Amino acid sequence: MGNKIFVTGIGTEIGKTFCSAIVCEALHADYWKPLQAGELDDLDSLWVRDFISNAESKFHTERFLLSEPMSPHAAAKLDDIEIELSDFKVPETSNDLIIEGAGGLMVPLNDKGDMIIDLIPLVADEVILVSMNYLGSINHTLMSVDILRQRKIPIKGIIFNGDSNQDTEDVILQYTGLQCLAKIPMADSDIKEFVKEQAAILRPNLI
Repeated sequence: MGNKIFVTGIGTEIGKTFCSAIVCEALHADYWKPLQAGELDDLDSLWVRDFISNAESKFHTERFLLSEPMSPHAAAKLDDIEIELSDFKVPETSNDLIIEGAGGLMVPLNDKGDMIIDLIPLVADEVILVSMNYLGSINHTLMSVDILRQRKIPIKGIIFNGDSNQDTEDVILQYTGLQCLAKIPMADSDIKEFVKEQAAILRPNLI
């Protein structure tokens, strides 16, 4: 079995799917999104599949497809589903596996207090944290790192996604001591080619 890497973000709309595609392409890894809430006609797994170039990556079926773009615990209620941590089984593969989370770390899965951060050690070996520059992102990034460390979940490093802010990135790296795996700029070209280019830059920091 290859390495299992969980891609999580400091919040929602941070670019986890975009970064997951780049990591998949860099490692020719498999992809699995255990839980998708909303946009069932445009699954994240299909987006990643469409924008990678290698033929080795395989795409594993979501465990839960929830109809509404809401926190999983709320979306599951509307669909008359109860999510349990024991429901999630890691797909069998000998390849590296990229696992994309839903929202941030403290997103609830059910009313019992189980959250995304509780799922991570059950399915993954380590985490890549995706950060994006906005007012408050230093706080959100440092808190995300802090809680991962409190739970003793290994962090492979940080990907900064989107427009760069050197001061912000320097503060985050200084306080966390984590490796910057990549700085992914805004795509200004064909997305598939952009993913391939960024994957080639990222790959040496992953292996």
